[in-house]
Amino acid sequence: MPLAQPAYTYAVPEGMELEVGDAVSVQFGLRKYYVGVVWRLHDTPPMAGRVKPILRRIYDHPLLDEQQRALWEWMAAYYICSLGEVMRCALPSLIKPSADSDSLLLQEEYHPRTERYYTLAEPYCHEEALHKCFDQFERRAPRLYATLAEVVHMLHQHMSEEVARRLLTADAAPLQQLVKKGVLELREHTPDVEYGTPAFRLPYLTPHQQQALDRLRSEFAAGRTAALLHGITGSGKTEIYIHLIAEVLARGGDVLLLVPEIALTAQLIERMERIFGSRVTAYHSRLTNQRRSESYLRLKRSSGGEFVVGVRSSIFLPLGHLQLILVDEEHDASYKQAEPAPRYSARDVAVWLAQRVSGHALLGSATPSLESWLNATSQKYGFSTLTERYGEAEPPTIYLSDTRRAAQRGERHGHFNKLLIDKIEQALSRNEQVMLFQNRRGFAPYLECPECGWIARCPHCNVTLSYHKYRAQLVCHYCGHTEHSATRCPSCKVVDLQPMGFGTEKVEEQIAELFPEARVARLDRDQLTSEQALNRIVDDFAAHKTDILVGTQMITKGFDFEAVSLVGVLNADNLLLNPDFRASERAFQLLQQVAGRAGRRRAGGEVVIQTSDPTNPLLRQVLNDDYSAMAHEQLAERKSYFYPPYARLTMLTVRHRDVQVVRRAAGELAIRLRRRFGERVLGPIAPPVDRIRGEYLMQLMVKIEAGKSRLRANQLLLEEVNALKQHPDFKQVIVAINVDPQ
Repeated sequence: MPLAQPAYTYAVPEGMELEVGDAVSVQFGLRKYYVGVVWRLHDTPPMAGRVKPILRRIYDHPLLDEQQRALWEWMAAYYICSLGEVMRCALPSLIKPSADSDSLLLQEEYHPRTERYYTLAEPYCHEEALHKCFDQFERRAPRLYATLAEVVHMLHQHMSEEVARRLLTADAAPLQQLVKKGVLELREHTPDVEYGTPAFRLPYLTPHQQQALDRLRSEFAAGRTAALLHGITGSGKTEIYIHLIAEVLARGGDVLLLVPEIALTAQLIERMERIFGSRVTAYHSRLTNQRRSESYLRLKRSSGGEFVVGVRSSIFLPLGHLQLILVDEEHDASYKQAEPAPRYSARDVAVWLAQRVSGHALLGSATPSLESWLNATSQKYGFSTLTERYGEAEPPTIYLSDTRRAAQRGERHGHFNKLLIDKIEQALSRNEQVMLFQNRRGFAPYLECPECGWIARCPHCNVTLSYHKYRAQLVCHYCGHTEHSATRCPSCKVVDLQPMGFGTEKVEEQIAELFPEARVARLDRDQLTSEQALNRIVDDFAAHKTDILVGTQMITKGFDFEAVSLVGVLNADNLLLNPDFRASERAFQLLQQVAGRAGRRRAGGEVVIQTSDPTNPLLRQVLNDDYSAMAHEQLAERKSYFYPPYARLTMLTVRHRDVQVVRRAAGELAIRLRRRFGERVLGPIAPPVDRIRGEYLMQLMVKIEAGKSRLRANQLLLEEVNALKQHPDFKQVIVAINVDPQ
């Protein structure tokens, strides 16, 4: 069942035939009914208690096959959660409904969509009988004649025995008359996908791309399960993906292409559909529950040759002939699920799954994660590189602009240095486009009273409320709490509250003041009120209806705008100063990704990075496009401090509404863990944001050597967490376990 519970035993009623993996309806507790999955069939009754019966089998075929069950079991063990929590994450909501009765559950369950199809009745499949029918209708019933002619034409055109109702322009009345007369037969069934020819029009590869593709083929042929494709931005990694996808589909295998955020990669989806047509199945949260359930069960019935493009949850889809998993932008933190359990990394699961099905996993990135880079350079993974931009495009020229120096010289206007303003003016004069990156949404991070220092804070979280000027609201970006913007200080009654710092709203406002003739748009989470709103912003920029696009890191992912010649980074410092051992790696990745949006179709792309610390070594590495130097420096530092990839981390977050209970529980858990793991345990400490949604937080970290058994460590860790919760004072304490936190 989709609950954070262990497996339960139910009785199989006499006469009911079940298989392992079947979906069934069961009663849980006194009033709730759920869809459960049969995990094991046995004849050993429980030691005590009444065994409730299974109420009914839901589908006429198992919902899960052996491969999916193995995946669920591995994820539950590796990410320290229950099978029910994996189920809650893995299945579309209509396949796992709950209700207050079995009859209501039946109403909530997914019922496959059926379509109407028309076919010639058997006597009229013969040419002579059909001609007689046409002669009769032509003289006496012209509407029936026209309708029958359209049906026959569509049958011949599609070379099929039946034609879908949606493809016919005829009215319902003549179709019903033809069925009543026995000329046509009406059928209803779940529509099948017609894939057509397996001959795809593949893109041309440059010699450099062909060399990278051949290297990947040889790595896979040599027995490597996973490989890393390290290609600079604009080098044409997608072309290599397409050739590998076509090879697998041509031999009847399934392909899964994972992308960080499906809404931000519409260009990639469109391109894949131009080449692979109806074979492309998109799978993501913006689809309706009906569509996701329909796709899941259709793939379950498939005989192979499927191509799915989706986000991290696509890793759970029932692809029975899976041969290739592609993870695009494999470094992206979106592949890691933070809440709820299982807190899994789709990239790491992809590698495990590829090995399980004897397939291959290809990880692609211009700025790989250090874990993948080390695996590739140590020959655990295969490795291939692309070091040239596709076509005639050249890498952009990057400038570091000193904000302190600009302020001292009076060359700073709002949040823009003179260098960036000049570059924007030059780009606009050439009728080129500009992208401006600020990694903070809203107008300002907080409001402050200039007299007494009062700051607007969230009542549920220990954070400031971000000021959103256009909505006149204060918003908590942790719990979503919203309130009207304060007009006066509640402490000293001063009315002149000051917005401190700046976000994308303020950038948009200032750039419109500096360049009033320019057409400016903004792309961040606040603008994504719907998929249509996103498409409108992106399509307008692609069609050059917008000159300047302001955005958060959303604008760094997957976009390819040929007229963008300039990218501006407004504040690189807030990327570098995060209290996280991955801060430098993440800053390099983000800056390189956003820089890669400039000059993708032409020479002369430029990037201006504004910073108060232009001598920072990491910024120099970005300036020189020197990923290798960054990787070696960061790996040396990680090794000396025993951090990933040289150690495996598990974060434990203790939560409760009483701060004293949290502190005592965290202290007790630390004592218990140190008995098992010794100095590998760090903490407990309060995180930077130590209160969210009314709950106080304390954290502990467990470091395990990379070569040690993770599953054994997980078992010991779970035993201590369960022992803590047996203590009468800590029964209501929540301990969230995050394996390989990001």
